[in-house]
Amino acid sequence: MFGEGGLPEDPYEALAIWLREAEETEINDPTAMAVASVDEDGLPDVRMVLLKGYDERGLVFYTNFQSRKGEEILGQRKAALCMHWKSRRRQFRARGSVEVVTEAEADAYFEGRPHGSRIGAWASDQSRPLESRSVLEERVADVEARFGEAVPRPPHWSGFRIMPTEIEFWQDGEFRLHDRFRFTRPPGGAGWDIQRLYP
Repeated sequence: MFGEGGLPEDPYEALAIWLREAEETEINDPTAMAVASVDEDGLPDVRMVLLKGYDERGLVFYTNFQSRKGEEILGQRKAALCMHWKSRRRQFRARGSVEVVTEAEADAYFEGRPHGSRIGAWASDQSRPLESRSVLEERVADVEARFGEAVPRPPHWSGFRIMPTEIEFWQDGEFRLHDRFRFTRPPGGAGWDIQRLYP
């Protein structure tokens, strides 16, 4: 699978290939990924988000930092993710430490969001109790009246970059004899060690 005749030995180049192939067959959101975090008691949480960028530094998604996931990730600075492409019978997993993207990165991404999504970033107290749908709709109307078309990025809204120390590629195999390859960062953080795993 990896190396000669297979995927490149750089995990981000390999991920690019799998994402391109997923875009051909996944009906909805080929960049959807489950992101797991833990609270201060070590109790895990998991939810779906969208991968919005990646490079050799890591994998990026954006969120309200006052949400449960935002607070948990800011508190622990660690996270894990899993992308599952059912049409391809593949999984991509990663885990590692987390950093906040730069202000410039967050601004550039926010400016490219649809107008309604920019309004929603201000109107929603994400993860907090909501009295009724009408309350949310009123807040949306208030934000629209306040900003019009020029909606700035809220101070509590930005992005996280998961910087993996471990990555796994999983390909379904007949009789559950799957192909699994784990990439780990060696001491010093240069390059990747690759191991084939039992299914």
